[in-house]
Amino acid sequence: MKLLTLRSCAAVLLWLCTAVAHAELNLGVGLKAGTLGAGVEAQWQPLPYIDLRVGANMYEFDDSGSQAGINYDATLNLESFYGTLNLRFPMTPLRFTAGAYSNANELLLVSQETTLIDVGDSSYPSAAVGTLTSTTSFPGVSPYVGIGLDFSLFSRVGLYLDFGVLWQGEPEVTLAADGVLAGDPGFQASLEQERLELFTEFSDFKAWPVASLGFFVNF
Repeated sequence: MKLLTLRSCAAVLLWLCTAVAHAELNLGVGLKAGTLGAGVEAQWQPLPYIDLRVGANMYEFDDSGSQAGINYDATLNLESFYGTLNLRFPMTPLRFTAGAYSNANELLLVSQETTLIDVGDSSYPSAAVGTLTSTTSFPGVSPYVGIGLDFSLFSRVGLYLDFGVLWQGEPEVTLAADGVLAGDPGFQASLEQERLELFTEFSDFKAWPVASLGFFVNF
C-alpha cells in the first residue's frame, strides 16, 4: 500500500511539472532516499535565490529486539509529506532550508511469547498477560530546519544532499495487553509503569536526524 501511495505521489508530481513546463516556471522533479525513507519531490524557483519544494517520504522496516526489558517484534512505519522554503547562497551549491512536515511516522511493537514477562517491577505468566502491543506516534505537524547542497549539470539534471533535524516533539506511547489480567488494577499499574519506561526510551526520537541523497531533473 505504501509503495502504491508513493508511486501515486510521484505520478502526480511529474504530471504537475510536465503540464506547466512550457510556461518556463523553473520547475523540477526528483527522487530521493534517506533517513525518512524513499521519496519524491517537486520544486519551483520563483526567484533567483529562492525555491519552494513539496514532497513525500515513505518506508517500512521490520526488526525485533528488547525495549524496556521486553522482547518485541517491531515495525517502523515512516510516512511524511512536506513543504519547504529554500534560500540559496549566491555562487555556491549551499542552501538553507526551513519547512513543515505532515508527520505520520510511527513505531509498532508486538511482544514475543515467553514463559514469564516482566511488566513494570513485577513478573507475570505470559499466558495471563497475553500479547502486549504498543504504538508510538508523534504530533501531526513537525517543523524542519537544515542545510542542503545542490549540484547541477547544465541546469537540467543533478544531485542534491540534505542534512537537518525534524522536530517530532514528545512521543505519544500506548501499551495494552489482551490477557486475563488486562482488567486487574494491580496489573494495570504495572502496565502504566512499563508504558512510561517506553516513553522515556522513545523520547530520544523527538529530534529525528535527516540526511538524504536525491537526483533531480529541471524543466
